[in-house]
Amino acid sequence: MAIGGAAPPHPPRGGGGGSPEDSSTARRPDFEQPLLQAHAAVPARGKQEPVERDHEAQCSPEADGDGATFVRTCFNGLNALSGVGLLSIPYALSEGGWLSLVLLLAVAMVCCYTGLLLRRCMAASPAVRGYPDIGALAFGAKGRLAVSAFLYAELYLVAIGFLILEGDNLDKLFPGTSLAVGGLVVSGKQLFVVVVAVVILPTTWLRSLAVLAYVSASGVLASVVVVFCVLWAAVFDGVGFHGKGRMLNVSGLPTALGLYTFCYCGHAIFPTLCNSMQEKDKFSRVMVICFVACTVNYGSMAILGYLMYGDDVKSQVTLNLPEGKISSKLAIYTTLINPFSKYALMVTPVATAIEEKLLAGNKRSVNVLIRTLIVVSTVVIALTVPFFGHLMALVGSLLSVMASMLLPCICYLKIFGLTRCGRGETLLIAAIIVLGSLVAATGTYSSLKKIFYEF
Repeated sequence: MAIGGAAPPHPPRGGGGGSPEDSSTARRPDFEQPLLQAHAAVPARGKQEPVERDHEAQCSPEADGDGATFVRTCFNGLNALSGVGLLSIPYALSEGGWLSLVLLLAVAMVCCYTGLLLRRCMAASPAVRGYPDIGALAFGAKGRLAVSAFLYAELYLVAIGFLILEGDNLDKLFPGTSLAVGGLVVSGKQLFVVVVAVVILPTTWLRSLAVLAYVSASGVLASVVVVFCVLWAAVFDGVGFHGKGRMLNVSGLPTALGLYTFCYCGHAIFPTLCNSMQEKDKFSRVMVICFVACTVNYGSMAILGYLMYGDDVKSQVTLNLPEGKISSKLAIYTTLINPFSKYALMVTPVATAIEEKLLAGNKRSVNVLIRTLIVVSTVVIALTVPFFGHLMALVGSLLSVMASMLLPCICYLKIFGLTRCGRGETLLIAAIIVLGSLVAATGTYSSLKKIFYEF
């Protein structure tokens, strides 16, 4: 059954006398093939394209060319992956030492692979339109509930992290700022968190990801500009490269791994991006482009920041930059663009889920109210737990590992079965599950311990 309109059934290949089994096979050309074997087992894509496009049209909520283009989806994907993690990546390297750069590359490869697994899980059924639907396809109602809990908790906490980031950096730019309202005086980080939330609020009312792509483009540009500003501060503003750092810090590896994983926590919105795309058969290419570009940017920032400040680097490298320099101010100003461009992208899936649960539909006033209340709640928590580095490490260790590593692997194995996965693929997925579980356990314990210590 087509979601976006009725679609005529495909006749069996080889004439009208094919069996129903043959007809089913013709309609689903490669969904039953394991990911590592799919391209070897399936004929040339050109021969399968009409069938594949018909299935994609069935899965699409925006069929007939109304979705986002390839380039716009790339911007949305890059914006989802490259963001505030860029500022904490030098701190992550200082926690793990130089050799932990290998782990950064490993995490990027694993998360890209699990993103491809998610894409194939989406293609397994026309009914799958989001990440929770993948959980339902694999484990029924309980699977939907579990995936939704991790998914929306991750997005929600990341949005909180954006507000904390904005408050920290604006307070560095304008120290001592305060505002008196009646008998209440609000100052410093708390004031800026509230102001930023008010400014960001209208972007959360946008419901089209094609429109949000223009906002995302500014976030992608900002990520690149920040790296160049940090490089300028080192070369031309007298900071230099005097931080030697350590080769390996075993005790800091859980925190480093958590922050590395947080940098690639876009899986929660990958299904949303895919369903908003016009040409969904190209979404795998979008993911590869996004992961490669972001890894280059993350690696550059990690090396620059650690060479500049060594083990003294702060949880946000912009807080280390010399005051009064143009490069420092530009870096902080452009840093502030990222949360503005990404906040709406993070809360949109959460808001959409609540709207669907409440059957809000296209009731504009109800949608605006729901999204406004979400923003208000994130402000309250950001003012209560203002520890950016520890919060992001917790999100990365617990929620990002679950959403980006463990859940895609577990759901993929459940949907396709061990018998249809090759031995090599099964071993690879098992290794990801074991290592991901270790990262989640050790990183979550380390992050919670540091947060409680700060309190």
